[in-house]
Amino acid sequence: MSISKRLMGEVGAILVLVALATTAFGGSYFEKDGAAIRGYDPVAYFTENNPVKGSPAYQVAHNGSTFHFASQANRDLFRADPARYAPQYGGFCAYGTAAGYKAAIDPAAYSIVDGKLYLNYNADIQKKWRADIPGYIAKADKNWPTVATQTKVYD
Repeated sequence: MSISKRLMGEVGAILVLVALATTAFGGSYFEKDGAAIRGYDPVAYFTENNPVKGSPAYQVAHNGSTFHFASQANRDLFRADPARYAPQYGGFCAYGTAAGYKAAIDPAAYSIVDGKLYLNYNADIQKKWRADIPGYIAKADKNWPTVATQTKVYD
């Protein structure tokens, strides 16, 4: 194999690793392109009852992850009580956590249960999640300490 082909292969492998790293490993929460929960405002789920895209102009670092907010007011609410607004299971898919693995999320596939934000991989997974939310929460709560240490994320 020529040096240039080998070098191209090595560069390709490095780019794949960098892409994986930007998907989920900047901090403790699911991240995409350097922003937790794909740049969506975690406070807006509670105040607007909808996912709202945040702005880098209003951001907070929390547990090594950068959260974006739609407004300064939302940013300030999060700063005052991050445990209240941060998504469960590091912002990874709650259904996936219940099944024992980390999975990416769609910010539009969410539930607020007992004042906590749960995110899901997509609308189809959310339907499964909604069939037994208390059961899945119990499984995810039990699994999270182990799942949290996993490095592989299903995207």
